[in-house]
Amino acid sequence: MAHYVIGDVQGCFNELEALISRVRFDPNKDKIIFAGDLVNRGENSLGVLDFCLKHKDSTHAVLGNHDFYLMHLIASNGDDEHLQEILNSPNVDKFFEWLKQLPLFKEIKISKTNESFYISHAGLPFFWSFEDAQLYSDEISFYLKNHTSELLGNIWGDIPDRWSNELSGYDRLRTAINYFTRMRFMDIDGALDLNHKDASSKKDLYKWFDLTHKNLNDNEYIIFGHWASIEGKTGLENIIGLDTGCVWGKKLTAIRLEDKKFFSVDRYESL
Repeated sequence: MAHYVIGDVQGCFNELEALISRVRFDPNKDKIIFAGDLVNRGENSLGVLDFCLKHKDSTHAVLGNHDFYLMHLIASNGDDEHLQEILNSPNVDKFFEWLKQLPLFKEIKISKTNESFYISHAGLPFFWSFEDAQLYSDEISFYLKNHTSELLGNIWGDIPDRWSNELSGYDRLRTAINYFTRMRFMDIDGALDLNHKDASSKKDLYKWFDLTHKNLNDNEYIIFGHWASIEGKTGLENIIGLDTGCVWGKKLTAIRLEDKKFFSVDRYESL
Protein backbone atom coordinates (compact mmCIF):
# COMPACT_ATOMS: atom_id res chain seq x y z
CA MET A 1 0.00 0.00 0.00
CA ALA A 2 1.23 3.46 -0.89
CA HIS A 3 -0.03 6.99 -0.20
CA TYR A 4 0.31 9.51 -3.03
CA VAL A 5 -0.33 13.21 -2.38
CA ILE A 6 -1.01 15.16 -5.58
CA GLY A 7 -0.72 18.91 -6.04
CA ASP A 8 -3.21 21.31 -7.63
CA VAL A 9 -4.92 19.55 -10.54
CA GLN A 10 -7.26 22.45 -11.39
CA GLY A 11 -9.16 20.48 -14.00
CA CYS A 12 -6.10 19.08 -15.83
CA PHE A 13 -7.58 15.61 -16.10
CA ASN A 14 -5.37 14.31 -18.93
CA GLU A 15 -2.31 15.09 -16.85
CA LEU A 16 -3.90 13.46 -13.81
CA GLU A 17 -4.46 10.27 -15.80
CA ALA A 18 -0.84 10.37 -16.97
CA LEU A 19 0.42 10.87 -13.42
CA ILE A 20 -1.60 8.06 -11.86
CA SER A 21 -0.42 5.80 -14.67
CA ARG A 22 3.18 6.79 -13.96
CA VAL A 23 2.91 5.91 -10.27
CA ARG A 24 1.00 2.71 -11.14
CA PHE A 25 -1.83 3.62 -8.82
CA ASP A 26 -3.82 0.57 -7.71
CA PRO A 27 -7.18 1.66 -6.27
CA ASN A 28 -7.52 -1.70 -4.52
CA LYS A 29 -4.58 -1.00 -2.23
CA ASP A 30 -3.19 2.52 -2.76
CA LYS A 31 -4.50 5.89 -1.57
CA ILE A 32 -4.54 9.25 -3.33
CA ILE A 33 -4.84 12.48 -1.37
CA PHE A 34 -5.30 15.70 -3.34
CA ALA A 35 -3.81 18.86 -1.79
CA GLY A 36 -6.81 20.96 -2.82
CA ASP A 37 -7.90 22.87 -5.93
CA LEU A 38 -9.19 19.89 -7.82
CA VAL A 39 -11.12 22.09 -10.23
CA ASN A 40 -11.18 25.31 -12.29
CA ARG A 41 -9.12 26.82 -15.10
CA GLY A 42 -8.21 23.48 -16.74
CA GLU A 43 -10.08 21.78 -19.57
CA ASN A 44 -11.81 18.95 -17.70
CA SER A 45 -12.76 19.64 -14.11
CA LEU A 46 -15.74 17.32 -14.59
CA GLY A 47 -13.39 14.44 -15.41
CA VAL A 48 -11.44 15.07 -12.19
CA LEU A 49 -14.55 14.89 -10.01
CA ASP A 50 -15.83 11.85 -11.91
CA PHE A 51 -12.52 10.15 -11.11
CA CYS A 52 -12.84 11.05 -7.43
CA LEU A 53 -16.35 9.63 -7.17
CA LYS A 54 -15.41 6.50 -9.12
CA HIS A 55 -12.54 5.85 -6.71
CA LYS A 56 -14.07 7.41 -3.58
CA ASP A 57 -12.89 4.53 -1.36
CA SER A 58 -9.26 5.15 -2.31
CA THR A 59 -9.32 8.90 -2.99
CA HIS A 60 -9.39 11.77 -0.51
CA ALA A 61 -8.61 15.49 -0.54
CA VAL A 62 -8.39 18.65 1.50
CA LEU A 63 -10.37 21.64 0.30
CA GLY A 64 -8.76 24.47 -1.65
CA ASN A 65 -10.05 27.93 -2.47
CA HIS A 66 -11.23 26.87 -5.95
CA ASP A 67 -13.14 23.96 -4.44
CA PHE A 68 -14.93 26.38 -2.12
CA TYR A 69 -15.69 28.54 -5.15
CA LEU A 70 -17.31 25.61 -6.94
CA MET A 71 -19.44 24.80 -3.90
CA HIS A 72 -20.49 28.44 -3.72
CA LEU A 73 -21.57 28.36 -7.36
CA ILE A 74 -23.59 25.18 -6.81
CA ALA A 75 -25.27 26.54 -3.69
CA SER A 76 -26.12 29.87 -5.33
CA ASN A 77 -27.03 28.55 -8.80
CA GLY A 78 -24.14 30.53 -10.24
CA ASP A 79 -22.36 30.24 -13.59
CA ASP A 80 -18.71 30.00 -14.60
CA GLU A 81 -17.30 29.07 -17.99
CA HIS A 82 -14.58 26.85 -16.54
CA LEU A 83 -16.98 24.95 -14.30
CA GLN A 84 -20.16 24.91 -16.35
CA GLU A 85 -19.89 21.23 -17.24
CA ILE A 86 -19.99 20.38 -13.56
CA LEU A 87 -22.82 22.81 -12.85
CA ASN A 88 -24.85 21.26 -15.68
CA SER A 89 -23.97 17.67 -14.82
CA PRO A 90 -26.70 15.29 -13.59
CA ASN A 91 -24.19 14.34 -10.86
CA VAL A 92 -23.77 17.88 -9.55
CA ASP A 93 -25.52 17.02 -6.27
CA LYS A 94 -23.25 14.01 -5.78
CA PHE A 95 -20.20 16.20 -6.37
CA PHE A 96 -21.53 18.76 -3.90
CA GLU A 97 -22.10 16.17 -1.18
CA TRP A 98 -18.64 14.68 -1.71
CA LEU A 99 -16.95 18.08 -1.52
CA LYS A 100 -18.90 19.06 1.59
CA GLN A 101 -17.48 16.17 3.57
CA LEU A 102 -13.84 17.03 2.80
CA PRO A 103 -11.69 18.58 5.56
CA LEU A 104 -9.28 21.50 5.33
CA PHE A 105 -6.57 19.64 7.24
CA LYS A 106 -5.49 16.02 7.21
CA GLU A 107 -2.83 14.04 9.05
CA ILE A 108 -1.30 10.84 7.67
CA LYS A 109 1.04 8.74 9.75
CA ILE A 110 3.40 6.31 8.06
CA SER A 111 4.15 3.65 10.64
CA LYS A 112 7.04 2.10 8.71
CA THR A 113 9.08 5.31 8.91
CA ASN A 114 7.45 6.78 12.04
CA GLU A 115 6.76 9.98 10.12
CA SER A 116 3.72 12.24 10.19
CA PHE A 117 2.54 14.28 7.21
CA TYR A 118 0.15 17.21 7.70
CA ILE A 119 -1.72 18.34 4.59
CA SER A 120 -3.46 21.67 4.04
CA HIS A 121 -4.04 23.44 0.74
CA ALA A 122 -2.14 26.65 1.51
CA GLY A 123 -0.18 25.45 4.55
CA LEU A 124 -0.29 26.15 8.28
CA PRO A 125 0.60 29.39 10.09
CA PHE A 126 3.32 29.34 12.72
CA PHE A 127 0.97 30.17 15.59
CA TRP A 128 -1.30 27.12 15.13
CA SER A 129 -0.38 23.77 16.59
CA PHE A 130 -1.47 20.67 14.70
CA GLU A 131 -4.14 20.23 17.36
CA ASP A 132 -5.36 23.78 16.67
CA ALA A 133 -5.50 23.10 12.93
CA GLN A 134 -7.54 19.96 13.45
CA LEU A 135 -9.94 21.80 15.75
CA TYR A 136 -10.48 24.66 13.28
CA SER A 137 -10.85 22.27 10.36
CA ASP A 138 -13.50 20.33 12.28
CA GLU A 139 -15.27 23.57 13.19
CA ILE A 140 -15.46 24.66 9.54
CA SER A 141 -16.58 21.17 8.48
CA PHE A 142 -19.44 21.31 10.95
CA TYR A 143 -20.74 24.54 9.44
CA LEU A 144 -20.14 23.32 5.90
CA LYS A 145 -22.26 20.23 6.53
CA ASN A 146 -24.96 21.79 8.69
CA HIS A 147 -25.16 25.46 7.64
CA THR A 148 -23.96 25.10 4.07
CA SER A 149 -25.53 28.06 2.28
CA GLU A 150 -24.88 30.45 5.15
CA LEU A 151 -21.21 29.51 5.35
CA LEU A 152 -20.63 29.61 1.59
CA GLY A 153 -22.28 33.02 1.41
CA ASN A 154 -20.14 34.54 4.15
CA ILE A 155 -16.56 33.35 3.58
CA TRP A 156 -15.48 35.81 0.88
CA GLY A 157 -13.15 38.68 1.68
CA ASP A 158 -9.75 39.49 3.17
CA ILE A 159 -10.91 40.86 6.52
CA PRO A 160 -10.09 40.09 9.30
CA ASP A 161 -6.52 39.58 8.11
CA ARG A 162 -5.15 38.32 11.44
CA TRP A 163 -6.14 35.29 13.47
CA SER A 164 -7.35 35.72 17.03
CA ASN A 165 -8.93 33.19 19.34
CA GLU A 166 -11.40 35.94 20.20
CA LEU A 167 -12.88 35.97 16.68
CA SER A 168 -16.40 34.63 16.44
CA GLY A 169 -19.09 33.86 13.90
CA TYR A 170 -18.34 34.13 10.22
CA ASP A 171 -15.39 36.44 10.83
CA ARG A 172 -13.72 33.54 12.64
CA LEU A 173 -14.62 30.96 9.98
CA ARG A 174 -13.63 33.24 7.09
CA THR A 175 -10.27 34.01 8.64
CA ALA A 176 -9.49 30.37 9.34
CA ILE A 177 -10.47 29.40 5.78
CA ASN A 178 -8.17 32.11 4.42
CA TYR A 179 -5.22 30.68 6.36
CA PHE A 180 -6.02 27.14 5.23
CA THR A 181 -6.68 27.94 1.56
CA ARG A 182 -5.27 31.35 0.51
CA MET A 183 -2.19 32.05 2.66
CA ARG A 184 1.17 32.90 1.06
CA PHE A 185 2.77 35.88 2.81
CA MET A 186 2.30 37.27 6.30
CA ASP A 187 3.95 39.80 8.55
CA ILE A 188 5.96 38.88 11.62
CA ASP A 189 2.80 38.97 13.75
CA GLY A 190 0.91 36.61 11.46
CA ALA A 191 -1.33 39.05 9.58
CA LEU A 192 -2.02 37.83 6.05
CA ASP A 193 -1.13 39.74 2.90
CA LEU A 194 -3.44 38.14 0.33
CA ASN A 195 -2.48 40.49 -2.53
CA HIS A 196 1.19 39.55 -2.94
CA LYS A 197 1.19 36.27 -4.89
CA ASP A 198 4.46 35.85 -6.75
CA ALA A 199 7.64 34.30 -5.39
CA SER A 200 9.56 37.55 -4.88
CA SER A 201 10.25 38.93 -1.45
CA LYS A 202 8.57 42.06 -0.17
CA LYS A 203 9.67 44.26 2.68
CA ASP A 204 8.26 43.26 6.08
CA LEU A 205 6.55 40.15 4.66
CA TYR A 206 7.54 36.52 5.16
CA LYS A 207 6.68 33.36 3.30
CA TRP A 208 4.53 31.48 5.78
CA PHE A 209 6.76 28.39 5.75
CA ASP A 210 9.86 30.38 6.70
CA LEU A 211 8.15 31.04 10.02
CA THR A 212 6.40 27.68 10.49
CA HIS A 213 9.19 25.18 9.78
CA LYS A 214 10.95 25.96 13.06
CA ASN A 215 8.04 24.38 14.94
CA LEU A 216 8.44 20.95 13.32
CA ASN A 217 10.23 17.92 14.70
CA ASP A 218 12.50 15.83 12.50
CA ASN A 219 9.75 13.31 11.72
CA GLU A 220 7.05 15.90 10.91
CA TYR A 221 6.27 17.31 7.47
CA ILE A 222 3.75 19.80 6.11
CA ILE A 223 2.52 19.32 2.53
CA PHE A 224 0.73 22.10 0.68
CA GLY A 225 -0.25 23.27 -2.81
CA HIS A 226 -1.75 26.63 -3.83
CA TRP A 227 1.42 28.61 -4.61
CA ALA A 228 2.21 27.91 -8.26
CA SER A 229 4.79 30.68 -8.66
CA ILE A 230 7.28 29.00 -6.31
CA GLU A 231 6.96 25.75 -8.33
CA GLY A 232 7.05 23.66 -5.16
CA LYS A 233 10.42 25.04 -4.05
CA THR A 234 10.56 25.95 -0.36
CA GLY A 235 14.24 25.31 0.37
CA LEU A 236 13.12 23.25 3.35
CA GLU A 237 13.12 19.47 3.80
CA ASN A 238 10.12 19.41 6.11
CA ILE A 239 7.84 21.78 4.15
CA ILE A 240 6.85 20.21 0.82
CA GLY A 241 5.19 22.23 -1.94
CA LEU A 242 3.28 20.34 -4.62
CA ASP A 243 1.74 23.05 -6.81
CA THR A 244 4.13 22.96 -9.75
CA GLY A 245 1.89 24.99 -12.04
CA CYS A 246 0.31 22.35 -14.24
CA VAL A 247 -2.58 24.57 -15.29
CA TRP A 248 -0.04 27.28 -16.22
CA GLY A 249 1.79 24.98 -18.64
CA LYS A 250 4.29 23.39 -16.26
CA LYS A 251 3.96 20.13 -14.30
CA LEU A 252 1.60 18.06 -12.17
CA THR A 253 3.42 16.53 -9.22
CA ALA A 254 2.85 13.81 -6.63
CA ILE A 255 4.84 12.58 -3.67
CA ARG A 256 4.76 9.01 -2.34
CA LEU A 257 4.83 9.34 1.43
CA GLU A 258 6.43 5.99 2.18
CA ASP A 259 9.77 7.03 0.64
CA LYS A 260 9.16 10.73 -0.17
CA LYS A 261 9.79 10.09 -3.86
CA PHE A 262 8.43 12.69 -6.31
CA PHE A 263 6.71 11.94 -9.60
CA SER A 264 5.82 14.56 -12.23
CA VAL A 265 4.26 14.79 -15.67
CA ASP A 266 4.46 17.71 -18.03
CA ARG A 267 1.42 19.70 -19.10
CA TYR A 268 -0.43 18.00 -21.98
CA GLU A 269 1.54 14.77 -21.60
CA SER A 270 -0.44 11.89 -23.08
CA LEU A 271 -0.74 8.41 -21.69
